[in-house]
Amino acid sequence: MLTFSAFISIACGIIVVGFLSASAFYAREVDGISTTRNLIKRAGLIAAIWAIAEAFTIVSNLAAIIDSSIFDALDSTSLRSYITQTSLGKVQFYSVIGALLVSSFSQLVRKTGGIVALLMLALASLLLPLFQSHGSQSGLHGLAIGAIVFHVAALALWIGGVVALFFLPNREEAIPRFSVVALWCAGIVGASGVASAYTRLNFLAAWSSSYSLLVALKTALFVTLVFFGARHRQFIIRSLHGTRAVVQLLIGEIFVMTGATFVGVWLSQTQPPELDKPFVSDPALALTGVPMASTPTFSKILLAYEADGLILGGLILVTALYIRGVVILSRRGVKWPMGRTISFALGISAIDFATSGGLGVYSHFAFSWHMVAHMVLGMIAPIGIILGAPLTLLLRNLPAGRDSEERGLRGYVVAILHSRYLSVITHPVVALAIFDGSLFVLYMTPLFGNLMTGHLGHVLMDIHFILAGALFFHVIVGIDPNPRKVPYLVRVIILFAAMSIHAFFSLALISMNSLIDHGYFAALHRPWWSDLLADQKLGGSIGWAMGEIPILIALIATFIQWVRADSREEKRYERKSQLDHEAGREDELDAYNRYLEELAFRDLVEKNRENEQ
Repeated sequence: MLTFSAFISIACGIIVVGFLSASAFYAREVDGISTTRNLIKRAGLIAAIWAIAEAFTIVSNLAAIIDSSIFDALDSTSLRSYITQTSLGKVQFYSVIGALLVSSFSQLVRKTGGIVALLMLALASLLLPLFQSHGSQSGLHGLAIGAIVFHVAALALWIGGVVALFFLPNREEAIPRFSVVALWCAGIVGASGVASAYTRLNFLAAWSSSYSLLVALKTALFVTLVFFGARHRQFIIRSLHGTRAVVQLLIGEIFVMTGATFVGVWLSQTQPPELDKPFVSDPALALTGVPMASTPTFSKILLAYEADGLILGGLILVTALYIRGVVILSRRGVKWPMGRTISFALGISAIDFATSGGLGVYSHFAFSWHMVAHMVLGMIAPIGIILGAPLTLLLRNLPAGRDSEERGLRGYVVAILHSRYLSVITHPVVALAIFDGSLFVLYMTPLFGNLMTGHLGHVLMDIHFILAGALFFHVIVGIDPNPRKVPYLVRVIILFAAMSIHAFFSLALISMNSLIDHGYFAALHRPWWSDLLADQKLGGSIGWAMGEIPILIALIATFIQWVRADSREEKRYERKSQLDHEAGREDELDAYNRYLEELAFRDLVEKNRENEQ
């Protein structure tokens, strides 16, 4: 019963994601409004079924935990305790709330932007329970969670998209767009599936277990799906518009996808084989999912690696898209500056080192190393990313609309860039408040200790550091399109303000005589650097020292950009003046000189009159 209800819940979530993604990206739109109103309403109806199925899954889980019947699990006290005091119950309850919100707002939303927002909510509701799956209790915790999240997200966009094609009025137009997305999803599903299997079967004896047979079955179904995808492209090339063969192909693909989804749910409800080794109590492993690291040395910081699947997967995907964009421009005969590519690669490498590398590993166990990782993620890596001009590359590669009435992905991104929201957050004062103000919100409140105790909280914290730093340095030294033009003098003032605020925060951290982690580091029972308060003060000193250097680099870069901008402006005036002279027109300099001569002549006339009087 539990497997069946979980299958219905996940299947409904996948269909909702597919319907919303099809309405937002594959269907036609006119003036920013999707033409698939009926498809969105169907998504709302299925989201309601999804909420009911997920609620039934909650009750079934509780019944399995307390080893009783479904009716006994409906006891209000037990149910309330389950969804408020257990991690699994909480995320499942949040998933129900998310599905209900999608169902409610789907009856109101019409614009593409609102549909995308609902899509993000549906994806979050679908993926949230995965953070408490059995994979999180296995070895290689970060890789296991990241792999299953990317696996399910890609499957949802792939399988749900295929189902949505049946209901799209412009199916023939939508298939080429979906085919590109499906190809990327297939790659993600394959790579994440291999990573997920490795985390659960990372020893030879496990490959003879029943769990490995389910993995083999799912692999066979995946290969079959890839075959259908290849046939899909063949039909597109042959231009079989609205033919019976296309419908038959979609039906067969959905049939295999349904089987793959059921096997995936079966796997999620099956406990993988355990390692045959004695149990060792490790509070750090239980709290962070990472075994306690040994005393840090230079070589260990440099060579240690514990893959954070969520961040690592995102970095691989972004890097692949960046390389793809550069290759496409190269095929068009457009040369993308090598310096931008190198800068972007350095930024990505810095993020990986601060999340999965040695810095990322030791940031779980010592506040000082956490602060080093914070500085890298928030101040060093974003500069490299921003100077890589990813937004410019994106705009040059995104497709335009299929006709004059449709914005297309490029037009949609341009609309976002000119939106009121982007205009507000790219204001230099707002960007500064997010960049430096979040330091006080995070570290001077219980938020820091709460986020550190969970893998998702740690990932969200890292993502915030990256995005806040990218926003700030985009406003200051960015070369990508910006909704507002910030004067260079204002940029310099903002940089000095950021330097002062950061120094004040670091001094406040150094002067504190109480721990700000609310018992997190003490619960790890770290065998090295036992003085937690001294380590916290060291972190404040590191934040002060490392925080000033990137800001000084940005200040120098701002002055260089300022000088270059003045030089370009001067050349532009000189060129315009030359063209005006060649055309026999009065240029701006001549007009200004004539104006000064007229003022001087008037002053002379006035003096002569005064002398005559």
